[in-house]
Amino acid sequence: MDNLLNVNPGAIIWTIINFTIFLLIILKFGLKPIINGLKAREDRITNSIEQAEQANAEAKKLLQESQQKLDAAQKEMIEIVQKGKQQAENIINKAAEEADKIKKQKLEDAIREIERSKELALNQLRSEVAGLVIQATEKILEEKLDYEKHQKIIESYIKKLSKN
Repeated sequence: MDNLLNVNPGAIIWTIINFTIFLLIILKFGLKPIINGLKAREDRITNSIEQAEQANAEAKKLLQESQQKLDAAQKEMIEIVQKGKQQAENIINKAAEEADKIKKQKLEDAIREIERSKELALNQLRSEVAGLVIQATEKILEEKLDYEKHQKIIESYIKKLSKN
């Protein structure tokens, strides 16, 4: 254990000489490859960073373009939906107008039919009343008069009555 604590000056000198020779050999033969390797690594890292920034810029550009296209598509979709709603409303309005026209036409037809039936019924009633009046008059007078003459007289009275 004594030898470990004693310093041998010859060993120190030879250690320094060996270290210096090793350092010179490293500097002579290893310094350039190490520097070249570090420089190449630095270049690769710089290129990778630049490529990453370019890719990031491209991705942002693509994202912005996609967002613009999506916004444009959304606006177009909204316009299409609005046009569809407008067309549906127009169709509904036209159908309602057509239904109103048909309803009015049917109502007018029904009114005309009612008027025609009413006129027909009144004419029949007048005929029957005229016939009854003629028969009653014949029975009262007990003589038969000219049918056409009676008919004209009765119709004139009926017209006077219907005006009243």
